[in-house]
Amino acid sequence: MCTDPKKFRRRDFLYGLGASVGALALNSLMSCENGNKAPAQTSLLAKKPPMVKAKAKACIFLMMEGGPSHLDTFDPKAALEKYHLSKFVRKGKNFSAMSQGDRYMVKSPFKFRKVGQSGADMCEHFVHLAQVADELCFYRGCQAESVNHPTAQYHMNTGSRFVGDPAIGAWMTYGLGSLNENIPAFMVLPEVAFPQGGAANWSNGFLPAQFQGTPLRPVGSPILNLEPPPGLSRYHQKESLEFLQKLNEHHRSQHAEHDALTARMSNYELAFRMQGEVPDLMDLANEDEKTKDMYGLNNPATAAFGRKCLLARRLVEKGVRFVQLYSGGWDSHDFLQRAHSSLIRSIDQPVAALIKDLKRRGMLDETLIVWTGEFGRSPDNGLREGGIAYGRDHNSTAMPMWFAGGGVKAGHTIGATDEIGEKAVEVAHPIRDVHVTMMQLFGLDDNKLTYFHGGRYKQLSQFGGTVINELIA
Repeated sequence: MCTDPKKFRRRDFLYGLGASVGALALNSLMSCENGNKAPAQTSLLAKKPPMVKAKAKACIFLMMEGGPSHLDTFDPKAALEKYHLSKFVRKGKNFSAMSQGDRYMVKSPFKFRKVGQSGADMCEHFVHLAQVADELCFYRGCQAESVNHPTAQYHMNTGSRFVGDPAIGAWMTYGLGSLNENIPAFMVLPEVAFPQGGAANWSNGFLPAQFQGTPLRPVGSPILNLEPPPGLSRYHQKESLEFLQKLNEHHRSQHAEHDALTARMSNYELAFRMQGEVPDLMDLANEDEKTKDMYGLNNPATAAFGRKCLLARRLVEKGVRFVQLYSGGWDSHDFLQRAHSSLIRSIDQPVAALIKDLKRRGMLDETLIVWTGEFGRSPDNGLREGGIAYGRDHNSTAMPMWFAGGGVKAGHTIGATDEIGEKAVEVAHPIRDVHVTMMQLFGLDDNKLTYFHGGRYKQLSQFGGTVINELIA
């Protein structure tokens, strides 16, 4: 601490006071509880108890980037058969029109059938998912607020339509901490190209940097520079890190008001520990062939997403709190039949395998699976060159979403959309209420899980929300 009165700053005094009197009091309490043993090192990622009774402890979030069509996956509308190619006038601004002029109703190019004992509606191309239909809770009442891809992605991932807020995975790890100190608590499996909006979709925002999501590369080494350079042993690497730690500690003691350095120091330590655990975790060679085949790893059409789903199970099994998987290309303004059928086949077997695998391992009850996009699609479309496009534009007032495990009502369909699927009309809720419900399942109270930033206490829902009790078992 500075002893020259001329160089002594008021902020140094205040931080020094907090680090002296406060630390003395804490150390006194800790020594009483621990029998005068040295207090344990605290961490922002230390495991924390839930605020209320929790039903889930981990989340696997399946993000279908681009906005899949509810009308062509899980919410069929017979009226579209009746009104097919008839002119339609839309009112309001909760949709995006890719073409001007007349608009026409478009029926689904797919057949639907009832599956499972629950009688859930499912597109014909969901062959494997139909086998686990009774594990799913379909929600038809969610409504977004944006029809622009980046802002809608931010909204679904962070609760805000603007860049700079923490992702839901960051909030969950902030509220509950980590279950494994050797790997990040929030991990992301993106496509080769990041989703619209980029890495801000899994940002820590204004929360400390320790809570940001860690993306794993889909090809090559999952994390760059994970292995030490050739010729550098772990012993020498540890010595270097310890020396760097001393330098950083000295610098931090002079700038206690800045927490970025603390986060960087923690990340160095985590990166060192990850070297011993992540390579084995990412290596699927020790999975038996039956499991690989179940996830579709031996089929070129399903291998990419199958690998992500299998990695997600392994990550959750090792204590990762929040895993987000991306599947891109769902923005089908035309060629809907070709695009959606191919995408459905690419995820169908892997997702069903993930649910089956979690269940057989006794993990499904405590793992919440979420399947969604950033918004839904319109029941109509406009003219393109050569005639009417058999696709759908963006729609924020109705979208597809389902949950599995983690304390939701399995084998139920909650909410409903109108006759043509343009708008949610039963059990309709905004995205913030979905987020609040997810937090509730994890034992977190959105109104109490706050962080002081920008002169006020902030929360995931922005200004509060309502738990959707119809979704909770």
